[in-house]
Amino acid sequence: MRGNFSTITKMFSAGAVAAGLLMSAPAKAADDTIKVGILHSLSGTMAISETTLKDAMLMLIDEQNAKGGLLGKKLEAVVVDPASNWPLFAEKARELISKDKVAAVFGCWTSVSRKSVLPVFSELDNILFYPVQYEGEESERNVFYTGAAPNQQAIPAVDYLMSEDGGSVKRWVLEGTDYVYPRTTNKILEAYLKAKGVAAEDIMVNYTPFGFSDWQTEVSAIKKFGSAGKKTAVVSTVNGDANVPFYKELGNQGIKAEDIPVMAFSVGEEELAGLDTAPLVGHLAAWNYFESIDTPENKKFIADWHKFIKNDKRTTNDPMEAHYIGFNMWVKAVEKAGTTDPDKVIDAMIGVSVPNLTGGYSTMMPNHHITKPVLIGEIQADGQFETVSRTPGLVMGDEWSDYLPDSKDLISDWRAPLSCGNFNVATGKCGGKGTN
Repeated sequence: MRGNFSTITKMFSAGAVAAGLLMSAPAKAADDTIKVGILHSLSGTMAISETTLKDAMLMLIDEQNAKGGLLGKKLEAVVVDPASNWPLFAEKARELISKDKVAAVFGCWTSVSRKSVLPVFSELDNILFYPVQYEGEESERNVFYTGAAPNQQAIPAVDYLMSEDGGSVKRWVLEGTDYVYPRTTNKILEAYLKAKGVAAEDIMVNYTPFGFSDWQTEVSAIKKFGSAGKKTAVVSTVNGDANVPFYKELGNQGIKAEDIPVMAFSVGEEELAGLDTAPLVGHLAAWNYFESIDTPENKKFIADWHKFIKNDKRTTNDPMEAHYIGFNMWVKAVEKAGTTDPDKVIDAMIGVSVPNLTGGYSTMMPNHHITKPVLIGEIQADGQFETVSRTPGLVMGDEWSDYLPDSKDLISDWRAPLSCGNFNVATGKCGGKGTN
C-alpha cells in the first residue's frame, strides 16, 4: 500500500505541476507584451478628428517595437471605439484598465470625454495622456496634458488679433460648440478681453450643438455684428464635423478673412482636408504645431507617417504631435522608472524632456502640463498653414487661469511634499483634488 500511495502521490504531484503550468501559460503570454490603450472615437461626430490620432498611435507603437520595444518587451496596442458617446468613454476606459490591463492610455479629444473618464483613472490608478488643447481649470494626478492650456493657445491668439499685425481687432464673436471646453475657454477670454478694455457690447457669445449643420442664421448674426464699423473677428471653438458646414456658410455669405477673420482652435490640417479651402484663405488657427513647419524632425515624422499610412495625401496635425511628445515621454519615464507601474511612472514623468517637431525640446512640468511654442497660422489654398506669428521661446502650460477669480490663487505641483493639483497660495491649503 505504501508503494501504491507513493506512486499515486507522485502522479498527483506531476499532474498538479502540469496543471499549474497550463494555468500559468495564459498569464505568461499576457506578460510577454506591454499593452497600450488607445481611446479615440472612430465613429460619430468626432471621428473626423480622432481617427487620425488612433493611426498615429499605431505608428508610434510600431516604431518603438522596431527599436526593440520597452523593458525588453513588445508593445501591444489595444484599440477601442467610444463612438463620440461621452459616457461610453468611461466604460471603455474601465475596460482597457480592468480587463485589458493596459499600462497607460492615450486618448480623448473633447473635454466632456476627458471629464467622463477622470474618475475611472483616479479610481483604478492608471495614466491618461490627453493630446488636445483644452480649457484648463484642471490638473489631475493621473493625467498628463500634452495639448495646449489656454495660455498656450487662446490668450496668444487674442493677443495676435489685437495687434497691428493681426488687424487691431476691436469687436469679438466667441463662437463655440455647446460643452465645457468652449464655455470655459470663452469665460476666460471674456474676462481677459474686458481686462484689456473691451466693452461688454463689443463681445458676442454663441453656442451650437455637436454636429450642428444649419449655420445660415448664426453666420448672418456674425455678419450683422461685424457691420458696426469696428474691426471684428470670430474666435472659434466650434468642434468636430460642424466645422465643415460652418466654413461653407461663411463662404456662401461672402465673409472673407480680410473682412471678419476667423481664428480657430479646433481646425487643423485634418479638418481642412474635407473642405474647399479657396474661400477660407486668410482665415487663421492657433496651434503649437503645423505640418508646414520646416525642421528635420518634422520632415522625418511626415515621411514616416506617409510610409506607415500608405497615403502621401494624409496630413499631420497638432494633436498628432502632442501624442508624439506624450508617447516618447512615457517611454522615457518607463525606462527611467524601470517599470510600467503607474505610480512610479507618474513620479518619473516630471522633468522628462523629449524633442518636439517644431525644433527644440518639450518638458513635462510639475503641474503635468508641457512646454510648447505657440504658433498662429494662416490658411492657404492647399489646405496648409503659413505661420504668421510664433512665440520666441516655449510657453509653460498654465493649468489655472489668472483671469478667473476662483482660479487666480491656485497652483499645481505633483511633486512631494506638495502633491496637489489645486494648492491655494492665499490660504496655504490644498483643495484635495485636481479640479475646481
